[in-house]
Amino acid sequence: MPYAGTFRVCQPGGLSYRDALAEAVALPALLATMLRSLIEAWPEQVYRQPLVTTRFLGQRTTFVCDPAHIRSLMVDQAASLARETFMMRALVPALGSGILTADGPHWRAQRRTAAPMFRPDRVQGFVPAMARAAQATRRRWEAGSPAGTVRDISAEMMRTTFDVIIATMISGDDQLAVEPFGRAVETYLGQTSWKVALSMLDAPDWVPHPGARAGARAATYLRGEVSRTIARRRARGEPGDDLLGLLLQARDPETDQPLGDTSLVDNLLTFVAAGHETTALVLAWTLRILAEHPEIERRVIEEASGLGVDPAADPAAVERLTYTRQVLLEVMRLYPPAPLIVRRAAADLRFGDITVPAGESVHVPVYALHRHRLLWDTPDVFDPDRFAPERAAGRDRYAYLPFGAGPRICIGMGLALTECLVILATLLPAFRFVPVRAEMPAAQFRVTLRPKGGIKMKVVPRHVR
Repeated sequence: MPYAGTFRVCQPGGLSYRDALAEAVALPALLATMLRSLIEAWPEQVYRQPLVTTRFLGQRTTFVCDPAHIRSLMVDQAASLARETFMMRALVPALGSGILTADGPHWRAQRRTAAPMFRPDRVQGFVPAMARAAQATRRRWEAGSPAGTVRDISAEMMRTTFDVIIATMISGDDQLAVEPFGRAVETYLGQTSWKVALSMLDAPDWVPHPGARAGARAATYLRGEVSRTIARRRARGEPGDDLLGLLLQARDPETDQPLGDTSLVDNLLTFVAAGHETTALVLAWTLRILAEHPEIERRVIEEASGLGVDPAADPAAVERLTYTRQVLLEVMRLYPPAPLIVRRAAADLRFGDITVPAGESVHVPVYALHRHRLLWDTPDVFDPDRFAPERAAGRDRYAYLPFGAGPRICIGMGLALTECLVILATLLPAFRFVPVRAEMPAAQFRVTLRPKGGIKMKVVPRHVR
C-alpha cells in the first residue's frame, strides 16, 4: 500500500488519475497517522534522500534533509521564509505573537530585546537556583519508599523544570500553581494534532474537534495566570533580577522601546511553557536511555561525583561536565525536543537546480535528519562519543539541529543545556532508574516530541541494594 498512512512522494510527470484515486482512498489512514503522530506520516525517503517533495490534497511540501540545503534555507534565504500556517494555528491561541510565533519586524524587535537575558553570564547566574530545584526533587524522592517508588519520569521532570522556571523567571511568586499550570500545558498540547490536521485539510478555524473546548479553556487559563503574575510583579514596585524582571526592564537596543503588555504576556508564557516542556522531555528521555546503557550511566555518575563541589556554590563547575554534555547532545539527536522545523516560502526558494515556488511549504524534519542514513553511521545507535570534540569537529553544523538554526535559533539553548546538566548531576548519583517496561516508549509528535504514555520507572535510592 504505497500511500496508506504516509504522505505521497511527488513523482516526475505530475499526478495521474490512478494516483489521485489512490491518494483519496488512503486519506482516512493518513489522517489517522497524522493524529497519532505527524512524524509517522513522513515517507521513508526523508531518512535517506537530500530533498523529498510530497503532496497532500494538492498541497506540496518539500522536506529538506541535506545540510548544505538547510544552511541555504535557514541562513541565506531566511528573509524569504514565513511561518507555516498549521503551526501558527496550533500555537497562536496560547502563545500569541511572541518570539516563537511572530514574524518580520515584530519578531526582530522582540528578539533584539530578549537576547541579552540569555547571555552566558546571565545563565551561569541562574545555576544556584537550578541546583536548589534539583535538590528539592532529590529530597522529595528520598522521602519515598527505601525500596523505590514507581514514578512517571516525564511528569516528574516537568515538575522539576517548572520549579526551575519559578526560581529563575518569576522568583518570589508562590501563587503560580505548578500542577494546574502543567495540566493546562498538557491539555493544550494534547489537542494540537487536530489543529494541525484540520489546517492541512484547509478547514476553517471554527470547525470543532476533540479537545477544542478544553484547549481553549487551557489557553485562557495560561494567559490569565501569566498576566496576573506580571501584574503582581509590577505591584511590588521593583522589577527584580530574574527573567521576568529583565523582561520588564528590557528595551530594544535599536529603538529604546520596552515590550508592550501583550508582548510581555506572549513572551513570558513562551519562556515558561516552552522552556520547561522541552527541557523536561530531554531529561526524561535521557534517564530512560541511560537505564539501557549502564556503562555510559556509570561514566556520567563518576563525572558528577568528581566535581567535588555543589553547583549551587560553584556555578562554573557545571562546565566540567563534558561527558554528560555529550550524552545530552546524543539524546537530543535521537529524540529532539522540537522534531520539526516548518516554514512557508514567501518568495521562490532555490536548492541547486530545484525551485520551491512561493506559497509552498518547506520543512526540515529534524527527527529524520538526526537519523539520516547519509549523515550518520549506525544512526539508530546511542553513542555519546559522536559528540567527542575530535569526532564532532568534522561534522557539518547543519546536520544536527536540536535548537534550530539561523536567525531563529532557540534563544534559550544555553539555559536549557545548563539546566539539564545541573539536574542530572544532582539526581543520577543519588538514584537508580529502573524501567517498568522493557521497550522504549513510542515518540509522539505533539509540537514537541513526547513519550507516548509517559515514562514509568522505579526510582530507587542508590544506597539501597
